[in-house]
Amino acid sequence: MRSNEQKILIADDDPVVLKSLKDLLATRGIDADTAIGGREAIVCLDQKEYDLLLLDLQMPYVNGHDVMRHIKQQDMDISVIVVSGETSFEAARDACSQGAYDFLRKPYATDELMITVHNALNEKQLEKHNKLIQSQLRESERMHRYMVNTSPDIIYILDRDGHFTFINERIETLLGYNSKELVGKHYSLLVHQNDIEVARYVFNERRVGDRASRNVEMRLKCKDDSSPRFFDTRALPIELSSMGIYQNEDNPKKRTYLGTYGVARDITERKIAEDTINFQAYHDLLTNLPNRALLRDRLSLAISQAKREEEQLAVMFLDLDRFKNINDTLGHVVGDELLQQVSTRLKSCVREGDTLARFGGDEFTLLLPKITKGKEDVSKIAEKINEVLKAPFVIDNNELYVSASIGISIYPRDGTNMDSLIKHADIAMYHVKDTGKNNYKFYSNDMTTPYFQNLSLETGIHKALDNDEFHLMYQPQINLKTGEIVGVEALLRWDHPEHGPITPAEFIPFAEETGQIVEIGHWVLRNACAELKRWRDAGLPEIRMSINMSARQLGEKAIVKHVSRILKDYSIPGHCLEIEITENTIMNDMDSVVHKLKALSKKGVYIAIDDFGTGYSSLSYLHKLPIQTLKIDRAFIKEVNMKHSGNSIINTIVAMAKGLNLNVIAEGVETQQQLEYLQEIDCSEAQGYLFGKPLTADVIMQLLIQEPYATPGSSPGLNGSRHRTH
Repeated sequence: MRSNEQKILIADDDPVVLKSLKDLLATRGIDADTAIGGREAIVCLDQKEYDLLLLDLQMPYVNGHDVMRHIKQQDMDISVIVVSGETSFEAARDACSQGAYDFLRKPYATDELMITVHNALNEKQLEKHNKLIQSQLRESERMHRYMVNTSPDIIYILDRDGHFTFINERIETLLGYNSKELVGKHYSLLVHQNDIEVARYVFNERRVGDRASRNVEMRLKCKDDSSPRFFDTRALPIELSSMGIYQNEDNPKKRTYLGTYGVARDITERKIAEDTINFQAYHDLLTNLPNRALLRDRLSLAISQAKREEEQLAVMFLDLDRFKNINDTLGHVVGDELLQQVSTRLKSCVREGDTLARFGGDEFTLLLPKITKGKEDVSKIAEKINEVLKAPFVIDNNELYVSASIGISIYPRDGTNMDSLIKHADIAMYHVKDTGKNNYKFYSNDMTTPYFQNLSLETGIHKALDNDEFHLMYQPQINLKTGEIVGVEALLRWDHPEHGPITPAEFIPFAEETGQIVEIGHWVLRNACAELKRWRDAGLPEIRMSINMSARQLGEKAIVKHVSRILKDYSIPGHCLEIEITENTIMNDMDSVVHKLKALSKKGVYIAIDDFGTGYSSLSYLHKLPIQTLKIDRAFIKEVNMKHSGNSIINTIVAMAKGLNLNVIAEGVETQQQLEYLQEIDCSEAQGYLFGKPLTADVIMQLLIQEPYATPGSSPGLNGSRHRTH
């Protein structure tokens, strides 16, 4: 604070002295107020705050001593310099005893007076500054204590022996301890017994800087007599960060370890979220049973254990009889409820250590490790399953009956790896289906005989590729707002020279099983892109080409390079190609699939999930994949016409897609009612017989030359539209 900012009062009963002192201070840049006599001085002091008072003692009525007593009584923060004609020692002593800063006798020396004034002002300035700092420190400490005690984290300080010297109040809400009762106690009192070893190197951390502990997970124990809190168990998961506290930290030679400062964050909610995500990744959300991915993990482990211990295990493949009829007649809501009730009954049949999984749709798989009596043990469980399914299932006042066809394979007799055991159980299940259903059969080699008949089909596929027996058809995909063709889906057809047309349903599953689907998929990709290049070179409107890709094809190590090479060979931008994969393809090998799809997406290629909603897999993968499109399965679209419709499923998919900024294509649109419903819920695109059957490349070219396929609100492909194609 500068001197001209400090306030000075001069009190004297002699006007000449007042003016003299005021002028003297003015020459030094100090503007002072004056008061004639002690009474006026008291009035000034009561009305205004001063830093310094120059006070005469000998004044009538109210003298200087009276003024000083008033200052003391009112606890005024002011320095007093007595400038008086009294020369006695007693006067000076009395003035100083009343709190005077200094005593100057009249007549005074000018320099001495000014030095005393400046010293008093400087001292007052320092005193005020110190008070301000002390006030700020107290406020800072108060705020710091408030923040520490209201922090959502546990904050603590340990001494060098690991005993608490401070712990904030958050400990009470989280663990039930009063902070005061922990001071002086060792930190191990709070640590879960299984995490003591971790805490030994973290809780009382000695390191500092980058080497100090950061975000180390462990558990703390709740107080035994504390009331239940929002977490279920008596252990609290935390994330701990801590560092050492040192005296003379900047001097390594004199540095002394004093203790540890630490922060423990409650991560209960994060753990619950992680557990939920992990559960969804490995469980079927409808039935809460393990899904295919978890089954494969457990089956792989069970095979390894059985091999090591020379034991047997069994794989049961269950398919529900008549479920499709119930699902198609009463809708997916009833079908889902039925699957949930079936899974509950099936769980009552399994032993501890068995794994019941939902394989997909109405198929369940049961892993039975440690089969000591072979077929006898397995038969008892299969018979129990058929027995518990006999009672009716009551859903929406409907009595429903289902049974199960069960196929069984035994390790190591029927296979020594996952794929062979599941495949042979599947073959045995189909034999049950073919011989009356509602039964169980063990796999035997003669069951494979019909499958060997497919060798001719395998040979035929090789010849079809060599002899150009395959060809592509294209089904238009229509923008429901503009009526334009925005894309086509390439569909494979086979004209056998002897047997005529063979549907994809007849040969694609076999091609996937034998691995020929990879070569077929490459053929489709190359020929579809060649056709797309022809359309682009002709100057036709830019559309995307959608191509189905199987799990086998996507599993190829060089698939990304292969797609990139074809795009380059035909000068096609990535966004003009859309790869369609099914949910099951994703779930078979999540990590590998995600990596490859991200690599394709970086090339600009669009990714679509085909038959969305039928895989019964976790929706959490949608956030992990670089997908642009969801294709609603035709089974849901078909139910738009039914009394018990599955419209809510379609609504949910469309709403979810919008929320994730994804395109939606409805497959299998066949009626005007279905179209109007899809337009009403703002579905992006559609394809189906209402717009046209799969068409040849030349017909697609002609359609692209013409006007838009239909206008919004009209009936595409119907009512005499010029683009009617079926």
